[in-house]
Amino acid sequence: MTRRRRLRGAVIAGLSLALVAGGIYTAVSLLQRSEQLITEECTAAAGSQRADLATDQAANAALITAVSVRRGLPPRAASIALATAMQESKLRNIGHGDLAGPDSRGLFQQRPSQGWGTQEQVMDPIYATNAFYDALVKVPGYATLDITDAAQRVQRSAYPAAYAEHEAMGRSFASALTGETPAALNCTLRSPDTAGTTAAVLTQLEAAYGSIPTAAAGRTVQVDVTDSYAWSVAHWAVANAKELSVERVDVAGKRWDRNARNGWQDAPDAGGRVAITVAADGS
Repeated sequence: MTRRRRLRGAVIAGLSLALVAGGIYTAVSLLQRSEQLITEECTAAAGSQRADLATDQAANAALITAVSVRRGLPPRAASIALATAMQESKLRNIGHGDLAGPDSRGLFQQRPSQGWGTQEQVMDPIYATNAFYDALVKVPGYATLDITDAAQRVQRSAYPAAYAEHEAMGRSFASALTGETPAALNCTLRSPDTAGTTAAVLTQLEAAYGSIPTAAAGRTVQVDVTDSYAWSVAHWAVANAKELSVERVDVAGKRWDRNARNGWQDAPDAGGRVAITVAADGS
């Protein structure tokens, strides 16, 4: 082989490598840009009703509903609570009030001056949610009242009719998050920025549901609950997938896969348990 042919071969090889590298860079760049185009949101569908929430709102909705499940309350209680919190705070744990209640705080805009607790307490979502349910269950026949009436008897709002605007959302998310309607909640998310930990999932699960049978192995948390309770936990995990870097949830022969972004699909049964798998580094 002459020197000229060797040189030509080296040039061709170099150009080939450059094209391959350029192609990889372009593919990665396109993938990153396509990720940024994804609108992150959570959707609950129950019957003909459908509602959307931002991911942080959905996580708060999941907590509010989990507390109702923990207390053994009917799904109607969660519907009322979700509609109330949406009206009062847009389902966000805000640290300020308004002209009607300058000392109002938290998910339910509860006022320390009205006996709801200290500012620190009403800013604790679990305390605030339990305080709301404590008051709700004292309302005679609350489960059969219109949401507006039930919410108003607890909140004493200056705008009682406004609660009705969020009734469809409350019903849709309560139906999914109580587990009454299986495979009813889906979140569309970008790929996780960080790895998840089973410790974080276990901590949040216990905070929401109390002491329930769980076990962790590798990147997966298994929760030994069945029927509607299993679907409640599974939907809770999906609603918290952004914060907890959850990658996959398996329950009752169904799977939610964050990366597939195709909602709940048929999958091998998780052994009668809910399996919550968090993302690894580089996922």
